[in-house]
This record gives sequence, C-alpha cells and structure tokens, in this order.
Amino acid sequence: MNPSKQYRPTVFITGASGGFGLLTSVALAKSGYFVLASMRDLSKKTRLLQSAQEKNVASNISCIQLDVTKQDEIDTVIPKVINRFGHIDVLINNAGYAAGGFTEEVSLEVWRQQFETNFFGLVAVTKAVLPYMRKQQRGTIINLSSISGRVALPGLSPYSASKHAVEGFSEALRLEMLPFGVNVVLIEPGSYQTDIWAKGMDNFTSDAASPYKNKNERLWKVVNHIAKTAGDPEEVVQKIVEAAQDDHPDLRYPVGKGVNKQIRLKNLLPWKWVERAILKKI
Repeated sequence: MNPSKQYRPTVFITGASGGFGLLTSVALAKSGYFVLASMRDLSKKTRLLQSAQEKNVASNISCIQLDVTKQDEIDTVIPKVINRFGHIDVLINNAGYAAGGFTEEVSLEVWRQQFETNFFGLVAVTKAVLPYMRKQQRGTIINLSSISGRVALPGLSPYSASKHAVEGFSEALRLEMLPFGVNVVLIEPGSYQTDIWAKGMDNFTSDAASPYKNKNERLWKVVNHIAKTAGDPEEVVQKIVEAAQDDHPDLRYPVGKGVNKQIRLKNLLPWKWVERAILKKI
C-alpha cells in the first residue's frame, strides 16, 4: 500500500535495532510510512535513530520494546499500538538470528532458542495482528525467510530448519488470509552484509577431539568469507519496500547473487547431484 495524503499506512517491524530491520525501517519511513520499530533491547535504538536523523525521517519512526519470545509483551504491545494508531497495515517479521554447529554437537536448548525466535516468535506476533487485519479487510505480512529456507546447508541445521518452518507457515497462512484481503509474503535473501552471522555461532567447536573438527573449521572459514564479501543489504530492503507497496504482491521474493540459480538447480537436478555439489563446496 502506497502512502497518500488522505491515509498514512503504519508499519510494525520486529528486530529493528540492526541489519535488515534498521535499514528497512529507515527506507519505509523515507517512503512516507509511519514505522513502529520494535526491538528486544531499547538501549540499542541509537543506530536506528541516528540513521533516521541523517535521512530526515526521525519523525516517521517510533521505537518500541518487544521481545518476540515473550507472549506477555506481545499481548500488551500490539493492542496498545492499535488503540493509538487504529491500524497496522504492514507487519514485517524480521527478528531472528542464525545458530550454527553440527547437529550432534548442538544442544536441544540451542535448537529451542532458535525456533523460539525465528519461528514461534514470528507466529506469535502474526497471530496478535491477524484479527485486526482480517477485520479491516486489508494488510500485508512480510516474513523474512532466507535461501536457507529453500536450500539447507550442513552446519546450519537449526537455522535452516527454522526458515523451512517459516516457509511452510507462510504458504498456509497466505491461503488462509487472501479471502480477507490480507497478503502474506516471503523475502528470501541470500548472503548479505548484516550482523546476523555475529550471533549464534558459538557452537562451532574447536575441540581437538571433535569428529567434526575439520568440518567446523572449514565451515567457519566459509561463513567468515560470506560475512566479508556478501552483497549490499539495500538490495533486500528495496525488495521489502516493493512488496509493502504492492497491493497484490507475490508469495516469494528470492533476492541475491545466485539465489534463483540455487533454487532452480535444487528443483530440477537429481538430489544426489545437488548434495555432491554442496559437499564439495563445504
């Protein structure tokens, strides 16, 4: 939905303190939206507000504290937002991180934490917003997925599994909500220069006795290389803004170097060829 003088759409975004969340908040504010930028720790709002001031859009952004893993906060924040602004037109579920490590060496607690943030938190915030969008017969829900939600890699099974869950949830939810005029969208970025790789990578062990020692070291080098050479995240931000402004957006928006090629090859080639190529690279 494009902003107009008669109607100013409101965007609610999670995980807005950095990465795609920060950049998207500023971009949408610049495009005329009023952005409710939520984050787990409000003390980390400085970067966002500084960026917004540099773009002269600070008045279009309001920072809100919200931990997506805490249901009581969701139950308090969303109704307050509705009472104050009357509507949420675009929900962007961006909060998340990448937990790494080989499955045998990743504790169940790490798995649960990964899903609590990347999946159950996303579902919880979405469920809180759905009744309002359904009643107003309009709205767009944009879920930040990943190429890892389409093509899984060894050593990133918690992250890949959480994003595969987001993909399945979003497909089903889109079919449920289209009759009510509510769009559900998946943004599927490849590798970009954000701070996602700085979190959740503690499970790459350097234990000399680990049977995965060499694989861990190799994968860690790959991850570091990706973090340093990945693309400009503004490409993803532009795609999010495009989806937010489109009255009839597509379900999926793959974005990034080689992303469409990876998806096509996985869909077309025999699986043994795919796994051989992945294992050779990793």
